[in-house]
Order: sequence, then C-alpha cells, then structure tokens
Amino acid sequence: MTETTHTLVIGAGQAGVATSTHLQKQGVPHIVLERDRIAERWRSERWDSLVANGPAWHDRFPDAEFTELDPDAFAPKESVADYFQRFAGDRSLPIRTGVAVTKLERQGDGFRATTAGGVIEAKNVVVATGPFQKPVIPTVVTDPGIVQMHSNAYRNPEALPAGAVLVVGAGSSGAQIAEELVRAGRKVYLSLGPHDRPPRRYRGQDFVWWLGKLGKWDMKAPAPGTEHITIAVSGAYGGATMDFRRLAGLGVTLLGRAGDYRDGALRFANDLRTNIENGDRNYLSVLDEADAYVKAEGLDLPEESQARNLLPLPDCVTHPTLSLDLHKEGITSIIWATGFKLDFGWIDIDLFEGDGRPRHKEGVSIIPGLYFVGLPWLSCRGSSFIWGAWKDSERLAGLIAARG
Repeated sequence: MTETTHTLVIGAGQAGVATSTHLQKQGVPHIVLERDRIAERWRSERWDSLVANGPAWHDRFPDAEFTELDPDAFAPKESVADYFQRFAGDRSLPIRTGVAVTKLERQGDGFRATTAGGVIEAKNVVVATGPFQKPVIPTVVTDPGIVQMHSNAYRNPEALPAGAVLVVGAGSSGAQIAEELVRAGRKVYLSLGPHDRPPRRYRGQDFVWWLGKLGKWDMKAPAPGTEHITIAVSGAYGGATMDFRRLAGLGVTLLGRAGDYRDGALRFANDLRTNIENGDRNYLSVLDEADAYVKAEGLDLPEESQARNLLPLPDCVTHPTLSLDLHKEGITSIIWATGFKLDFGWIDIDLFEGDGRPRHKEGVSIIPGLYFVGLPWLSCRGSSFIWGAWKDSERLAGLIAARG
C-alpha cells in the first residue's frame, strides 16, 4: 500500500512533537511516524529515578506547563513522557505510533519512506529521531564474568549483580548514576575525563536562567577545544551542583580516564587532578560571569560568596589509582556512560559526513525538502533541548510552508 502526504515527520519525541505542532499551525498536511510510543526514550531507555536536568519552568514547550509540578521542581522521566503524550493528544497531532521507517530514499523531487505497513511518499521529510541513537560501548574489558552495559540500559541498583560497580564517564548520566549507587550502599568507582560542572543555582537563579542571561544558549558552536568536554549537571535530589569532591566524600573512588585492559586490570590516565581542577575553573568562571552580569545590569540578586568555597581534594585525587584489578576490588558490573553516536543507516541518500553527521545548515540539509531537527548544535547550543527543538522546528515549519 502506498500513501501520499505533503510532509512526513519521522520520530515523535520532543523534536517530532514540536515539529508537528508548528506544521499544524502553518496548515501543512503531514504525518508523524514513531517506531514505539510518543517520547519512548524518556519512558524506557533511561534509569528509573531519572529527572529532567532543568526545572519545570524551563524544560517544557512555551504552549504548555507542567501543571502538576512546582515550577522549580525537576520533572521525573514519566512526567516528561506523559507531558509530551498529553500535549500531542490535546492538539490531535497526526502521530502514528508503532510504525518504524526502515528505509528513506529519494523519489523524483520528493521522498519514499518504507515501513512494515507499506510506503509513504512525501514532498518533504523532517528527521526528528533525536541525538541519542546508538549507545557507544568501548570494547575494552573482555572479561565475560563482568556484567557490562551502557547507561541507557541501567535501571536501578537492585537490578545489578551484588558487588562493586565501575562507572565510566562523568557527564550528567555517569555522575548521577554513581551517586545513586553509592547512596544505595554500593562500592563505586567513577572514571572521569575533562568536564564542565556549572553551578546548579547561583545568587537565587538556576543555571539554565544564567545560560540565557549570559547568551550561552544561543552559542552557534562549542568553543574551540571544548568539543569533547562533557557537562555534569543534575536535577536529582532536588537539584545540586555536581561536585566530585562531594561524591568522594560519600564514598565514590574517583579515577582518571579509562585506558587499556590487561591481565585483569584496567588502567587509568594520570589526569584525574587536572580534570578536577579544570572543572573547578569552569565552575568559578561561571560565577565570575554571573557576578559581572549582575553588576553591569544593576540587578538586586543576593551575593553568595560561600559558593566559591571548595572542599579539599580527596585522597583518591591527590594519590590517584592508575591500575585497578577488577576482580580483586570486587567489581562485578561496569556501566559505560560514554555517550551516543548518530545512526542514520536507514537513510539511503548521499548526504552524510564520514562521522555519520548529515550535511546541513541549521537543519536544512543539502537535499531540497529534507530537514533535521533535535540534533546537538543544530542551530545553537540549545537545539537538542526541549525549548531549543521548539524554536528550531518553528523555523523549519515556516520554511516547509513557504515551499508550497
């Protein structure tokens, strides 16, 4: 069976729902296909206790609030998924769930999408499959006796085998999972590399507020040399600045970047102290920028000098472990919080870079009529966040409508 539509949107997470909303406002006939349920990754591909990294007043669409939450609360993942489900239902968006696109190809001046139920032909296609597509799990540790998983497969401490846990990667996911595990009484090792760790709140305002005031949400590209620096921020436990000194105080053993594995031992770079101190510099630089902004704008925000007080460096940082015998330390699980890579193997169109990224300018691909939304740094730093996907999809919907 072949069906025809003006515009096909692939994916019904935050980017797909936002795109459909703006296409509807523009009067553009369209269909949205989602392989699972709306916002499925929020529902089933995250750990049980995950909450949004930004407060409810910020991490939402402008058209709808989290009515059941305090604006300063951090929404649990189920609430976020339900929010998108409800948002789509209230607007009767044309979303079809349980329909996976297995192949997208060009057909004349348009496109042909193949699904298990048939073919859909469209003049325009918007790919809204998000940034979290294919988990990256390094093939370093070859011991079959150790359970290894990506952070997107981790659910809770009770689901892991008894024993110590090594978490590799100290971005938001790795840091939050490590804290949950140590709070649950597990012995935890955390391997971390270069990172930023901004203040959760400063001078009475959340970090996301400061990102807006300091113009950082609108940055067009990462600063030179920072492309591979992760960010550690958390809304867990009511929201607190991610401080690795504090995690060490809870019992987490901090380690440098993971290296090679030989004879049952995993080796780590001697860069832990450097990474911690560079993260501190980033933290303090945000405070400096915020203070300068308050002074320049004449704002009446309470001073917070204690925010500059840092805990002492823990012993695991001043005397770092460079080699860890996994069995000797009782490590039975490794959680790789090592990010994701893009996977557009189902798109049979020549428009990708060698690293798999589509060639585009702010979401408009080099192929007329083919668009991308929801990817990191699509048009700015905020593009992969909820409100950023909203802004990008509004702009792209306008371009699609203008094509006629």
